[in-house]
Amino acid sequence: MNLIIFLIVGGIIGWLASILMRTDAQQGIILNIVVGIIGSFIGGVLFGPTLGAGGIYGWLSAFLGAVVLLAIVNLVRRGSLR
Repeated sequence: MNLIIFLIVGGIIGWLASILMRTDAQQGIILNIVVGIIGSFIGGVLFGPTLGAGGIYGWLSAFLGAVVLLAIVNLVRRGSLR
């Protein structure tokens, strides 16, 4: 059951980050889940010590990590941020 919740939350975080970075039309649900999960890890490493890991701050750090991940992908792919 925890795996299903983990995938759903990762998909939501990845989807929201892709809307903010305007890459939603290029991504499907699987890529949104991957971005959300990897973004959560990045957010935990970068923003976890500052924001904390629980509650709303955990969601915020996961979202910020997903945005950072998409910004890096855009820089590598196109050479510019969107």
